[in-house]
Amino acid sequence: MRALKEHLPETEIVLRPERADDPAIRYAVVWKQPPGVLSELPNLSAIFSLGAGVDHILADRTVPDAPIVRVVAEDLTSRMSEYVVWRVLDHFRKGSTYRAQQAAGLWNEHRQPAAGDVTVGILGLGELGRDAAAKLRTIGFKVAGWSRTERRIEGITTFHGAEGLAECLAVSDILVVLLPLTPQTRGLIDDDFLSRLKTETPLGRPVLINAGRGGLQLDSAILRALNDGRLMEASLDVFEREPLPRDSALWRHPQVFVTPHAAASSDPAALAPLIARQIAAHERGEPLENVVDRQAGY
Repeated sequence: MRALKEHLPETEIVLRPERADDPAIRYAVVWKQPPGVLSELPNLSAIFSLGAGVDHILADRTVPDAPIVRVVAEDLTSRMSEYVVWRVLDHFRKGSTYRAQQAAGLWNEHRQPAAGDVTVGILGLGELGRDAAAKLRTIGFKVAGWSRTERRIEGITTFHGAEGLAECLAVSDILVVLLPLTPQTRGLIDDDFLSRLKTETPLGRPVLINAGRGGLQLDSAILRALNDGRLMEASLDVFEREPLPRDSALWRHPQVFVTPHAAASSDPAALAPLIARQIAAHERGEPLENVVDRQAGY
């Protein structure tokens, strides 16, 4: 609220409307809003999401028919790419193996492939996926990417559609998932999905990194794939239930790295000027940017 006020000094900003049908409220900035809180605002012109995803907004069936806007911010994109590069490099350079050796006082060197021998597959080629792909290419990895519809990106082998998804899985040594959560992607990472990954990679077996949405995965399927050898390791920032229940086996699994949905935390100071700029432009009659396609879900 304070950050927005700095950029919209003449605009009244409230944390929550005192009246459910307050006609003065024209814009809503939300993250996991209580169901129904937006439905009674008669003059709502736009809804801004404080995160990269909008599934938390669309999950409320009472959301009014106002444009929903994704905040595309360089800060948020950079944070996600930092996370992706960090986790890819940690798996690639055998971080868990060497940490275990350090704890045991062991001095053993392990064979290390070159980055150019490893293909990182990225599911989701929006702003986040394209930026992460570019940074991974700079390091030297081969990069493949999948999107729902066709995209052509220089230096990246791209796939699209149902057939293309299978092809992308088949070439990926490390798989990074950055997809939005939609009815079509919910529960995507299941036993069948994980069985379509490569059986052998330069690292030994495939690695899974999910920094998209917890609803994309079945936690139990990932555990089965780790235990039966279909997966070598996994880095998971998102889960079916959040916070991750304390009794979840993912907390203690030696081949899993857990972070608490912190891959790309939004910084209000970075997002506020972007939201304020859009509101000011919209008030001048200009069109909104990054408007969500409700049917597609992103």
